[in-house]
Amino acid sequence: MKYIIVLCDGMSDRPIKSLNNQTLLQYARTPNMDLLASLGRTGQLLTIPVGFDPGSEVANISILGYDLSDIQEGRAAFEAIGIGVELQNKDLVLRCNLINIEGDFLNNHTAGYITTEEAEVLLTYLQEHLGNDRIRFYSGKQFRHLVVVKEGDKQLECTPPHEVPLQPYYNYLPKAITIEAKETASLINDLMSKSHKFLTDHPVNLNRISKGKVPANGIWLWSPSHRVKIKLLSEIYPAIQKGSVISATDLMRGIGVCAGLHPIKVEGATGLYDTNYKNKLDAALDALVTDDFVYLHIEACDEAGHAGDIPTKRLSIENIDEQIVGPLYEALKSWKTPVSIAILPDHSTPCEIRTHTSDPVPFLIYYPGITPDNVQRFDEVECEKGSYGLLKGNQFMNELLRV
Repeated sequence: MKYIIVLCDGMSDRPIKSLNNQTLLQYARTPNMDLLASLGRTGQLLTIPVGFDPGSEVANISILGYDLSDIQEGRAAFEAIGIGVELQNKDLVLRCNLINIEGDFLNNHTAGYITTEEAEVLLTYLQEHLGNDRIRFYSGKQFRHLVVVKEGDKQLECTPPHEVPLQPYYNYLPKAITIEAKETASLINDLMSKSHKFLTDHPVNLNRISKGKVPANGIWLWSPSHRVKIKLLSEIYPAIQKGSVISATDLMRGIGVCAGLHPIKVEGATGLYDTNYKNKLDAALDALVTDDFVYLHIEACDEAGHAGDIPTKRLSIENIDEQIVGPLYEALKSWKTPVSIAILPDHSTPCEIRTHTSDPVPFLIYYPGITPDNVQRFDEVECEKGSYGLLKGNQFMNELLRV
């Protein structure tokens, strides 16, 4: 048996008034997910343990069956691995979003989905003007980047920028939790303030404004972390001796690499609704020929949820169903080696609140010969009736690998 997880980031939602109080999974057309739900077994998974913030790093590490209490570092540490930044023991790494500020408000946490090419120019500029022997800016993709501070203290209270939509940002600036961290807090707040001054009139932004696009006129630093190390999946699950991770995000590649999975880069993978679904599917099928396990991560629904964009989130769900789930099932039906398919979100990103929640998420597991339950549709309401019930911790991975 081989295994593939199709992870639809942020796909789950809450009832939306304009959709007759249906969730987007209920409202969207998803015949292929519904088919697998009817052929397989379903349930709910609590991906955010009590006491943890509903971040993507928490949710995905939890899905993979890790004990979150053993992992003390945030997403920036995993993104550093995904980008290829080597951290020293006392290095502090922070996620660095390129953002748009209007007056006192954080207007857009993605700087209008700035291109990677434009972002690289701005990050190089910031390094030239704000970087030094202690501070280093590293380019990632689109709006997602990193800053490394030597001898930085991570005892900081930092709010993710996607949790500050259209609100006065000064209420959410990083704060020191301990006296020792005050110097680091002052330093990163200074970087954020100065970045706005340097970026406002940069030619890249002036060009974006001339084209009616949102300028990337600031940075937001968050997720303070040190170097991270976790057990390999192969050490925890004997069924997984060789695996791959496919994602457009540095975070998921970093988590995968830490877990011992081979990262596969896919041409045309954007992390948005226009990602190249076919190339991602082809990469997953190719990897399954030689690997025991594939983690196929698709970011599109999450970004639409953060934007509060109901039509785009619906389109993203339907694209995943039509261009990933359907062709995946059809391709695997003819394989001699059976493959177990799991489909689930990592967390909910409701369009009406535009941030992550800790709500349990629906999931399905299908493989040839499985005894199906009575659920006929894949959505939050129907999967609550599924035979797996509500799973927590490593129970999902144990059920997936049980066969």
